[in-house]
Amino acid sequence: MKKICIDNTFIGEGYPCFIIAELSANHNGSIETAIETIRAAKRAGANCIKLQTYTADTITIDSNKEDFLIKGTIWEGQNLHKLYQEAYTPWEWHEELFRVAKEEGLTYFSSPFDKTAVDLLESLNVPAYKIASLEITDIPLIEYAASKGKPIIISTGIATQEDIELAVKACRDLGNDNISLLKCTTSYPAPIEEANMAMVKDLAERYDVIAGLSDHTMGSTVPIVATVLGAKIIEKHFILDRSIGGPDASFSMNEIEFTEMVKAIREAESAIGVVDYTLTEKQLQGKDFSRSLYVVEDIKAGGVITEENVRSIRPGFGMHPKYFKDVLGKKINSNLEKGDALKWDYIIK
Repeated sequence: MKKICIDNTFIGEGYPCFIIAELSANHNGSIETAIETIRAAKRAGANCIKLQTYTADTITIDSNKEDFLIKGTIWEGQNLHKLYQEAYTPWEWHEELFRVAKEEGLTYFSSPFDKTAVDLLESLNVPAYKIASLEITDIPLIEYAASKGKPIIISTGIATQEDIELAVKACRDLGNDNISLLKCTTSYPAPIEEANMAMVKDLAERYDVIAGLSDHTMGSTVPIVATVLGAKIIEKHFILDRSIGGPDASFSMNEIEFTEMVKAIREAESAIGVVDYTLTEKQLQGKDFSRSLYVVEDIKAGGVITEENVRSIRPGFGMHPKYFKDVLGKKINSNLEKGDALKWDYIIK
């Protein structure tokens, strides 16, 4: 069965869903807030905290030309450079934030947005790389990250089938087959009707990878559905409190919401179970209340079993109802009272 290993944790069929809390811009410019967010993610049940590693200058240029003004999103009208300047996580914080994550027992890694970001993250010995949705077409970046030989998690939010094929090929051509593809809808927040969770299974089967979800919808419904449909990684934006504001605050989960989501995912995993027709002890006990053959009118020894004096009723301590036609017309060898469970021992052969 397909699996990958990140920070000594196996991810794949037969293993628990790997749940990532995305810090993104939710530190709102404060390293203290970032540290407390990491600690809250641990309390909420996350397996991992993820950062984004870029600066405004490594991801775009400072231009007010029409192409660089954001349209049709919650950041309407903003200049790209200004947005990323507000949202980025200072590179000098990374070492301290990763130290806190390790102290908390959380796996940690990041999304690099250029080669210099990969170099920084390599110097900090991250165990995996995440390629953001909008970077799936940046094949040179994917190749550079994949060349480090660590698991590569790729979001597919803006990807065509060709984009996904190119990204997966870029990794495999470098001998890196530790790939996960996350179904993602690049919309903030994303409409639930555009989640298309049927894609999770298709991604896994079509590309022979670990499939998962990078979610921007509101609430826990989509992550739970994804889990049931086979997602082995769930990523969700996480914030201490939406009131602190910031570019991602409106579509991020707070600690209470994230905790409830984790609980629901774990319950969903338990509910999925395995294909097994054997009965548990509790199910076997339940058979006591199933149907069986009982005497419903007194019958004297030598009397004949009829549809009037024997019926299939609850509870289940008598003969199996499948024998009803077999015993009709048979004589019994002793007096039976209403309420006696019918047994083969009572029937004259």
